[in-house]
Amino acid sequence: MEVNKLVLVGFMGTGKSSVSRELSARLGWARLDSDEEIVKRAGKSISDIFATDGEGRFRDLESEAIADLLNKEQPGIIATGGGAVLRESNRSIMLEKSLVVALMADAESIIARVSKDEERPLLQGDARERVYKLLEQRRGAYDFAHLAIDTTGLSVQDVAERIIACKNEWNAPGPSSGSGDATE
Repeated sequence: MEVNKLVLVGFMGTGKSSVSRELSARLGWARLDSDEEIVKRAGKSISDIFATDGEGRFRDLESEAIADLLNKEQPGIIATGGGAVLRESNRSIMLEKSLVVALMADAESIIARVSKDEERPLLQGDARERVYKLLEQRRGAYDFAHLAIDTTGLSVQDVAERIIACKNEWNAPGPSSGSGDATE
């Protein structure tokens, strides 16, 4: 499979948005964000969708947005929300249509990155407690990805370089291209 879509998955605060911007600049591919697409379609913020329509409706909109973004013709980098992997249908289409990269970070790095962000509906209340609880609930949720990178202590540029190297190897001709999982 010639990779022309990269999907970034991972818990909130692992760097999906920042890395997607860097990859877009380096590769010249469109930067797409499933959360931004949901907001555009719904005409309201994610917090408002959670408050008025519930998490179930948000997850429905998320699945629709991911499928539509993956079915676009042009090459692209798609940053997903942290919970996008919770539905099997999302994981399946990501694996079928893209190179999936899971970004990870240790809990303390995540807390430092997201604790002041009031736009995260799943972090209402004690952010530290919620991060630890959600990390436990989602243990293994990102294991399906083709590549996993721990972003703790890495620059956005370092992460982008590792992803581009993996994409290039995946696209290289030969019997080993795209043959298995890799973990950094």
